[in-house]
Amino acid sequence: MPQSEKVEFKGAMGDTLAAKLELPNGKPRAYALFAHCFSCSKDVHAASRIARRLAQEGIAVLRFDFTGLGQSEGDFANTNFSSNIDDLVKAAEHLASKYEAPAILVGHSLGGAAVIAAAHRVPSVKAVATIGAPADTDHIVSQFADSVNEITENGKATVSLAGRPFTIKKQFLDDLSGHTLENAVRDLKRPVLICHSPVDQTVGIDNAARLFMAAKHPKSFLSLDDADHLLTREADSHHVADVISAWAEKYAAPDPLPVPPKPVRDGVVVQETGLGQFQNWVVNQDFAMLADEPASVGGDNSGMTPYGYVSAGLAACTSMTLRMYARHKNLPLNRVTVTVVHNKSHADDCESCEKGQDAKIDVFEKTIRLEGDLDNEQRQRLLEIADRCPVHKTLHSEVKVRSTLVG
Repeated sequence: MPQSEKVEFKGAMGDTLAAKLELPNGKPRAYALFAHCFSCSKDVHAASRIARRLAQEGIAVLRFDFTGLGQSEGDFANTNFSSNIDDLVKAAEHLASKYEAPAILVGHSLGGAAVIAAAHRVPSVKAVATIGAPADTDHIVSQFADSVNEITENGKATVSLAGRPFTIKKQFLDDLSGHTLENAVRDLKRPVLICHSPVDQTVGIDNAARLFMAAKHPKSFLSLDDADHLLTREADSHHVADVISAWAEKYAAPDPLPVPPKPVRDGVVVQETGLGQFQNWVVNQDFAMLADEPASVGGDNSGMTPYGYVSAGLAACTSMTLRMYARHKNLPLNRVTVTVVHNKSHADDCESCEKGQDAKIDVFEKTIRLEGDLDNEQRQRLLEIADRCPVHKTLHSEVKVRSTLVG
């Protein structure tokens, strides 16, 4: 089952925003960012159910409370549509720095409008999906139309939204008038999926028609049949998530690996792939492999670490040396297994370390398993030979590394 992690990050106004990251089992095939509806929270049924369903399909989803809503800090009265867009960008930056940049944006209602407007500021985004999104931000004003005059005259007013009181300031109205969503979706330059119910009583189906007509191909439309605006039925949320997952399959796929660099006659060539933060090609003659760092330090865990390669070299050299010796001596050695664990050890008894320093030395713990009808004397001799492999000797020798810039 997918797992949920609590996440916090700083929003556009400097407030701490509360979020949840829905993670699938295993490595996510992509990360998505979900924006909830106006005056709602990350835990509204549509947001939580769609996010969890997408996680079941292998897509990690970050959903968060905009400034002043849900469990996030800040004053809702000081926010506006522009600040919501800024919060989205901050959420995307947090994903990129701590996990992986989002490839998909999903927005519900005004959140759908926000992801359309924010997409051009998130370069990693490959596709955008909206659910019940309005075609213009003026639509939001209709939810408190009776208070517009009071807001204009007094600078603010308390309005009721979804049965809860909210303070709306004049700056909110002024900011809404500056956004044209049909132009934004026309300039999206990304595949868009517009999901809308023909019986939506909150945001009419004509909004979907306007957005769809303005969008450039590739564009897709999903009719949500008899679903209500908030997708209160679980089946409707799951249907939306399943279609988004299938539609986003080609956009959620990881970027293909570039061609590895050409090998050199002698030595190893290591070159960044351009994917992830640390992923590198490692090319040695006819063989191409990947080097990376674990996810705990910002890598993608797509290949062995640099020390992993050093440990592998030591283990492989030990095994090969033992095999050569056994063949030369006609020893009944059936199979060799070498395990190497690398760590840093306090060098309290290291004579070469300077006094007064908390020095550490590298320790390679080598465990050798010998299979075959060998007597104790033969086993002890093989153990001695194991410490004579070339890589073992190199690690104990004085080594010089010369670095030269070229090009």
